[in-house]
Amino acid sequence: MSQRANGSAYSTGMRTRRSILGEDYVERVEAAKTDFDEPFQRFITEAAWGSVWSRPHWTKRERSIVTVTLLAALGHMDELVMHVRAARRTGATAADLQEAMLHVAVYAGIPAANEGMRRIKEVLSQLDGRLTHED
Repeated sequence: MSQRANGSAYSTGMRTRRSILGEDYVERVEAAKTDFDEPFQRFITEAAWGSVWSRPHWTKRERSIVTVTLLAALGHMDELVMHVRAARRTGATAADLQEAMLHVAVYAGIPAANEGMRRIKEVLSQLDGRLTHED
């Protein structure tokens, strides 16, 4: 690729990214990477995963809940779906996601929360109950 993708933030980011999103997902993204999007992939690996997601103050579960809430509030539903799938790896439960959407409804509007709930329900259904309300 055009620029070196190494260093502490990158290595930390890849470890964190793989642990949250899963090996298969990261491998698909890496295999599809081109010279065009390599700088962007490096940036999100270092900045999002190597810096923010790797900070010690919040747990990965807490970060998942905040991320799902923000994505729903901003209407980024494809990213929301990806992060709901990742939430099971961080220990977030269906009850956590339900509470997050109640916050979205109050602070970002019912339409955003309604669409978020719809998408979350689809993902939870696809996961065959691996992330249930009782969790």
